[in-house]
Amino acid sequence: MKEFSIGQNDAGQRLDRFVGKAVPLLPASLTQKYIRLKRIKVNSKGAKRDYKLAIGDTVQMYVNDEFFEKPSESNAFLKIAVPEVDVVYEDKNLLLVNKKAGVLCHPDGGWSYNTLIAQIQAYLYAKGEYRPRAENAFAPALCNRIDRNTAGIVIAAKNAETLRIMNQKIRDREIDKYYLTVVHGTPRPAQGILKDYLFKDAAKNQVYVRCSPEKGARTAVTEYRTLETRDGLSLLECRLHTGRTHQIRAQLAAAGCPLLGDGKYGRQQQNRRYGESGQLLCSYKLVFSFRTDAGILNYLQNRAFCLTKIDFVEKYFSAYKIH
Repeated sequence: MKEFSIGQNDAGQRLDRFVGKAVPLLPASLTQKYIRLKRIKVNSKGAKRDYKLAIGDTVQMYVNDEFFEKPSESNAFLKIAVPEVDVVYEDKNLLLVNKKAGVLCHPDGGWSYNTLIAQIQAYLYAKGEYRPRAENAFAPALCNRIDRNTAGIVIAAKNAETLRIMNQKIRDREIDKYYLTVVHGTPRPAQGILKDYLFKDAAKNQVYVRCSPEKGARTAVTEYRTLETRDGLSLLECRLHTGRTHQIRAQLAAAGCPLLGDGKYGRQQQNRRYGESGQLLCSYKLVFSFRTDAGILNYLQNRAFCLTKIDFVEKYFSAYKIH
């Protein structure tokens, strides 16, 4: 239990708003619940949430200690009372989650709980599978990341051994990643391999495609095939052979078929005509193609996981069935 004495600067506030400032990690829904259950009291008595605090009041809070910690990236999950996690697959070691477009994988500077990793940690915390006070260093972590406006499957590790193995398998290209995207135009040929060199401008968070090697540029290889073409748009499946920043977006734009909705590499005038403000790109399938021992994860060998419902596919290519 912690007590707070109300002084001049705190007086006049509603009780629930004071609690929100004093305990920023406590979800608003729990604040209201704890006030109703009298786990938050004023002067040792129950109070309404809209009670106006006065100088000399004492607020008692029977709230778990972790909620009083200073907010940080590592404890942001505590702010989430009802996690929103779209689980594709789960076992004792890992979690495959369908990230929605517009959601950040990690905070983009500063503290935020509106991220995929915070939602996953909150989900595991609610299930009793993650107890941060019992861990010295490990926290559930993402093994791969995708851009904010890209949707699709993200791998999360529940334990340190899984994180180590997954990170190694991703580095060694033993996990095949497939994407679906809608592009302007029709690729020629209908399927093929794009091999370029990407130079990244970190300050602009943008990459530039080069046809030949140059200092600072890295090889980028994307295999693609056209699944369907309709009304000036094409649905493509892309398989990554390398994992460079904005690889699919930059290479397809350089090939004359920018992604629909892509404001950085695409065609803004046409994007506005379709009403799309973010690239239509989804990491829809993962195949665990282990070529070497995977330790505790050997049971995943040759398993594939696929999203079968993708909004932009249904919107522009409703007749196409994902498989």
